Amino acid sequence: MEPFLEQFSASLLYLVVWGIVYAETGLLLGFLLPGDSLLFAAGLLAARPGGANVVVLAAGVFVAAVAGDQTGYTLGQRFGRPYTDRRGPRIRAGVARAEDFYRTYGWVSLVAARFIPWVRTFTPFVAGVAHMHRGKFLGANVVGALCWGVGLVALGYFAYQVPWLRDAAFAVAAVFVLGSFVGGAVVWWRGRSVDRSG
Repeated sequence: MEPFLEQFSASLLYLVVWGIVYAETGLLLGFLLPGDSLLFAAGLLAARPGGANVVVLAAGVFVAAVAGDQTGYTLGQRFGRPYTDRRGPRIRAGVARAEDFYRTYGWVSLVAARFIPWVRTFTPFVAGVAHMHRGKFLGANVVGALCWGVGLVALGYFAYQVPWLRDAAFAVAAVFVLGSFVGGAVVWWRGRSVDRSG
C-alpha cells in the first residue's frame, strides 16, 4: 500500500484513507478494500520527515470508522430486517440466531470483528438486522474504532522507527486472516450439520 499512498499530498492522503475506511466499514461492497494494510502503511508514511500529521490522520480514521459502522448498522436495521422478515422460515431462523448471538456475545464480537478482514464489513449490518441494542452497538463501535483504526495507524507510525514491529504486525495480521477462514469454515460446517439433522 505504501507506493499507492506515496503519490498523494498530505491533504489528499487524509481524504483517501478516511474515505476507504468509511466505505469498508459502512458499505457492503467495502469488503473488497484493504483496510488493515492501508492503515498500517498510512502510519508508516506519517512517520517520515515531512509526512502527514499522525494525530490528524488517526483522529480522522477514528471518526470514519465509527461513522462507517453506524451506517452499516442503520442500513441493516432499516432495510435488512424488513427484507428478511418477508423471507422463508430458514432466513427468519437465521436472524433469530443472530439476535441470540448478539445478546450473548455482541459487544465483544463487534470489537473483535474489526480485526478480521471481510467480517468487519458485514458485522454492523447483521447487528442492525438483529436489532442489537443501539447503545451497546455504539459503545462497541467506539472501542473497536479506537483499537483497530487508531491502533493500526499508531503501529505503523512506530514501526517506522522500530522495524521489528512491522514483522510482528504482519504476523498478527496473518493470524487474523487465517482465523477468519477457519471461523467461516466452522460456521459453514455447523450450518450443514443443522440442516442435515433438521
